[in-house]
Amino acid sequence: MAVRAVRGAVQLERDDAAHMDEQVSELLTAILERNGLVADDLISVWFTATPDLHSDFPAAAARKLGIVDVPLICAQELDIAGAMPRVVRILAHVESDLPKAEIAHVYLGAAAALRKDIAQ
Repeated sequence: MAVRAVRGAVQLERDDAAHMDEQVSELLTAILERNGLVADDLISVWFTATPDLHSDFPAAAARKLGIVDVPLICAQELDIAGAMPRVVRILAHVESDLPKAEIAHVYLGAAAALRKDIAQ
């Protein structure tokens, strides 16, 4: 079993805690499903949010999904002029038998434009 890193992102329509919970849950669920993973395969998860998101911690969505024994951390993205607004990003470290080339990085909705080279 190897340690792999899986990326993902979603752009929120608005800065609202319930909306963030819904969107981050959808993103995290898609990352797990598309890579054939379960919560026990997670080693740790980094969440970042752009500086315009203040309503909640993105990691709270993971806890509501039942991911309670995995280290989670939230951080703020750099405030870069012209960057896409209202984006939550995930970097998950997982145990997987998948080769690096077969890891599915998940960019939902408008966030797919952030990494056209790896978005699934």
